[in-house]
Amino acid sequence: MTDEIIRVLVADDQAIVRDGLVTVLDLLPDIAVVGSAADGEEAVALAVSMRPDVVLMDLRMPRLDGVGATARIVTDVPGTAVLVLTTYADDDSILAALRAGARGYLTKEAGRSELAAAVRAVARGQSTFAAEVGARIVGAATAAASAPVAPADALIARFPELTPREADVLVLVGEGLGNAEIAGRLFIGISTVKSHVNAIFAKLGVRDRAQAVALVRS
Repeated sequence: MTDEIIRVLVADDQAIVRDGLVTVLDLLPDIAVVGSAADGEEAVALAVSMRPDVVLMDLRMPRLDGVGATARIVTDVPGTAVLVLTTYADDDSILAALRAGARGYLTKEAGRSELAAAVRAVARGQSTFAAEVGARIVGAATAAASAPVAPADALIARFPELTPREADVLVLVGEGLGNAEIAGRLFIGISTVKSHVNAIFAKLGVRDRAQAVALVRS
């Protein structure tokens, strides 16, 4: 985020919703809407050219959906945070958005103050979720915690971009071990574990250990 003004790009295929969001956000003194997109492809193109601080992203859009657009923006414009604003709050939609790299997730029932607070939060690098979304994330994490961890060879079959050692590390991450514990288990240095973990996150497109665990146990 640059200066004190948060630069926002709005992406929604419904013109009345898109225009309404632009109007609401432009009324806020610390937020400026720098563009709007009617589909995912346009959202990606504008994000690349405008480099906004935040993209307010709908999920169901033509040409390229919000999940695909989020993944591309997170990769191509790493300084831009994606905040999902959608009608859908089912587990599949939430997990797909988070795996794509969305930093926040709201439903369109959110009021102006909740929306503004969420935009400010993700611009600061924080994650933010609507109450019902947060409850679903907790439920999914609880279910995942009871699922078995796939062995290293199975992980390589699912994610062939991983090296054998990265797969070993990912198994232990899935078991809830910290870096020091992993280092002791595999007889390698902590700095080496950190390098493997960073490589795993980059290759699998996850932001943190919680998302990595969800993949391992899914």
